Amino acid sequence: MKEYIKHHEWNIVEEGFDPADNRVSESLFSLGNGRMGGRGNFEEKYSGDSLLGNYVAGVYYPDKTRVGWWKNGYPEYFAKVLNAANWLGIHVEVDGEELDLATAKVENFKRDLNMKEGYLQRTFEATLPSGKKVAVVSTRLLSIVDDEGGAIRYEVKAVNFSGNIKFSPFVDGDIENEDSNYDEKFWVEVAKENEAGQAILVSETLKTQFQVATGMKWNLTLNGAVQSTAIETENKEKFVGNSTTVAVSEGDVATIFKYICNISSENHDKGDLIAVAKDYLARVEAKGFDTMMEEQAAAWAKKWEFSDILIEGDVKAQQGIRFNIFNMNQTYTGEDARLNIGPKGFTGEKYGGVTYWDTEAYCVPFYLMTAEPEVVRNLLIYRYNHLERAIENAQKLGFTDGAALYPMVTMNGEECHNEWEITFEEIHRNGAIAFAIYNYIRHTGDDKYLADYGFEVLLGITRFWKQRVNWSVGYNKYVMLGVTGPNEFDNNVDNNWYTSYIAMWCMEYTTKAVEILKEKYSERYAELVAKTNFNEAEEVAKWTEIRDNMYLGYDEERNIFIQADGFFNKEQILVKDMDQSQLPIVHHWSWDRILRSNFIKQADVLQGIYLFEERFSVEEIKANYDFYEPRTVHESSLSPCIHSILAGKIGDQARAYEFYLRTSRLDLDDYNADTRDGLHITSMAGTWMAVVEGFAGKRVFDDGVLRLAPFIPAEWGAYTFNITHQGAMLAVRVSEGKVEITNTSDVAINVFVHDKEVAVPANGNVEI
Repeated sequence: MKEYIKHHEWNIVEEGFDPADNRVSESLFSLGNGRMGGRGNFEEKYSGDSLLGNYVAGVYYPDKTRVGWWKNGYPEYFAKVLNAANWLGIHVEVDGEELDLATAKVENFKRDLNMKEGYLQRTFEATLPSGKKVAVVSTRLLSIVDDEGGAIRYEVKAVNFSGNIKFSPFVDGDIENEDSNYDEKFWVEVAKENEAGQAILVSETLKTQFQVATGMKWNLTLNGAVQSTAIETENKEKFVGNSTTVAVSEGDVATIFKYICNISSENHDKGDLIAVAKDYLARVEAKGFDTMMEEQAAAWAKKWEFSDILIEGDVKAQQGIRFNIFNMNQTYTGEDARLNIGPKGFTGEKYGGVTYWDTEAYCVPFYLMTAEPEVVRNLLIYRYNHLERAIENAQKLGFTDGAALYPMVTMNGEECHNEWEITFEEIHRNGAIAFAIYNYIRHTGDDKYLADYGFEVLLGITRFWKQRVNWSVGYNKYVMLGVTGPNEFDNNVDNNWYTSYIAMWCMEYTTKAVEILKEKYSERYAELVAKTNFNEAEEVAKWTEIRDNMYLGYDEERNIFIQADGFFNKEQILVKDMDQSQLPIVHHWSWDRILRSNFIKQADVLQGIYLFEERFSVEEIKANYDFYEPRTVHESSLSPCIHSILAGKIGDQARAYEFYLRTSRLDLDDYNADTRDGLHITSMAGTWMAVVEGFAGKRVFDDGVLRLAPFIPAEWGAYTFNITHQGAMLAVRVSEGKVEITNTSDVAINVFVHDKEVAVPANGNVEI
């Protein structure tokens, strides 16, 4: 665990430069705006260890899977987000000597991510081998106002010399992915234009043929006065650059303003990319850097107005939650139903940037409570648009009659995961997608979504579950064989409790959806019956039979649900009793040893209890929590938040806070020694859940009523959060002995607080 980031309520601050931490910092200081993003790399040359990363939303490559064998149904490729053209570059030379922080003496180095206003600033002093010293202030943003680009202000002060400073801004498309097979590069040059003060490079991906025009436009000032210097252009394969030299005296400050864009063929015709890029660059340069900064601050203020969580008395926790919220908001904006949320967002290559079930299980709750309903609606429509592919995925595995199996990972709806045991067996992801539809409707009241999109998805998923079970003579029940639950340390097991339970629930909810459609949207229901060849009487009867006769493992002695058949055949060891130097076990043990152990990667049975909490008594929840948590190594970033929420439910406030702090500072403190690969974006939503659902006890059950049961961690004086529910917008402040709810909308709402119903008037407030 690393703890070099300074504690601050609104900023992420690194003081001093340690090359050993650079990759971690590059992840922590990443920027994004929903359309594009990149790691916190340096603008100037850096010959030390670095993971260069710039990414454009929706652009991917179907890479070959490196195995020597293939069987029917295996995915044909592994999709990955592509490292795109480097638009950051501004190389600097002082009298012919290159500025490189790997070779210069670096002093007073500071990286500062201003989360409140959405920009990154870096300051340092560098003494070159010649003894000449410069002081640099670099400030950059990715605009959430003009979301196809951003801007950089790069200031160089001549500290102890008079001479020449040469600036070379460029766009470099000769980029590779660190995870590429056989050192393959994925971009080819299509076109370029390069002139004094402006350059545009158009690149195209192999196979998928996405095109991106990456452009720059720049100008130079000396002590604030615009300079008209001679400019040279440089053209190489997949590279466009300019360079200019300015004479400086000791104490002078030369500043280059670089405006950039990524114009994608996902959003514009290929033939128009250069023209669109030119228009964009002209528009933002006309605004100027200061105006872009002002607009950025105003736009982020609007985001923070409703998504912020204020924690009083605990700066470490405050910084953690804001870092998580900031990254959720800069990764996904909800404006484009073609886009989704990769586990690393725009911060790294790991996991390929593809869509997992993380979106539905973890990200949907965050956006449901902190954004307009259209944001989550677009996440759901993303899956609706992939329904035909989900049906094709199921057909490849032998399922028929419209059964749909959504992919474990995807870019375009097609399964592209290269770990076969997960691809075939971790089918619980179907349940998370169905639950997200239910979750959206119970929070928004928008059951018309069932008629427009949702029912078709539910029907395809439920048809899959019907075919995936079989009758067991031994159990005299329906069983679910050969699956992997959320605990990926227990592969190819029979009757994983979570998978079976959520399958039963899907059948139940789809049956309920039929009744809603018949009652409220009868004409649309008739259309859907014809479109999907739905035989209501026969199919609903079969779902009911399966639900009523499904095997669910239960241990009466321990009063717990059995994670899967055979779990108690494993030697039962608690995490606290093992050699702690062996953690994380995924780094120290063979896969064979892990699979034979009882150790649990992340919430599994507890994941199901979290989703369907109202169906279990507090005693049942506590018994399962007390049994499974001590066996859980939390080697998934998705695990601590679920345990935090359930700890709060059973009254274990100390463990609730412990797990909250772990999830909120997972990346800031590099808990799992993997932040260098990128941030854990999807689990960041779980941090928000740990506060609002854990400490504040926010619940919405089948009745659609909002409930709160708040407590305060001992380390906090008070906390305030905002939530939206069925049109009402509420600010909730929890302090010792008091809950204050302020309704900032025109929608009156009744809220249960510790089981007491409270009327909260429109544009009014109450204290409890």
